[in-house]
Amino acid sequence: MLNFKNLLMSRDRYKVEPHILGRIIGDVVDKFTPIVTMSLCYGPKHVRNGCDIKPSMVVDPPKIKFTGRPDYLYTLVMVDPDAPSPCAPTMREWLHWYVTDIPGGSDISKGKEITPYESPCPRIGVHRFVFVLFQQKEPLGLVNVPQSRKNFSTRLLAADLDLGLPAAVVFFHAQRESAPSRR
Repeated sequence: MLNFKNLLMSRDRYKVEPHILGRIIGDVVDKFTPIVTMSLCYGPKHVRNGCDIKPSMVVDPPKIKFTGRPDYLYTLVMVDPDAPSPCAPTMREWLHWYVTDIPGGSDISKGKEITPYESPCPRIGVHRFVFVLFQQKEPLGLVNVPQSRKNFSTRLLAADLDLGLPAAVVFFHAQRESAPSRR
């Protein structure tokens, strides 16, 4: 039987993609081939797929850079597929951010923010926070604002807006920070 520890040890031997290892493919998106590169930074912290970041470091939106042709537009969503708990993700996916019509190679602020950034605040267990970038086929213009952040579906959004498969995905892990002990 192949357990998680064995999978981690065999990752280099078999070149298991971090999106598969982190169950991003399957839980959030379908298998895809990246067509752009995307990098995220929370202050000085560069986000690598699967890295651990403290919630206190992600209060403000990250700086996001991605390649892409300036004549193409992109949609970005940030979700938590482990809400409220990785053992019982009854609110999968929790929507943290949703931006459309971002010109390729530019700043996220050049897009239309549909749902404002909400900083991660995991209460129980280790959560995955996933940034999914889609290349749009045309300007989206007016889109419906999600009625709720809970039970959002990245796949359903992609289908509804005819976005296709992701252009890029980056994710990190975070868990509740322990409170300082009192004397």
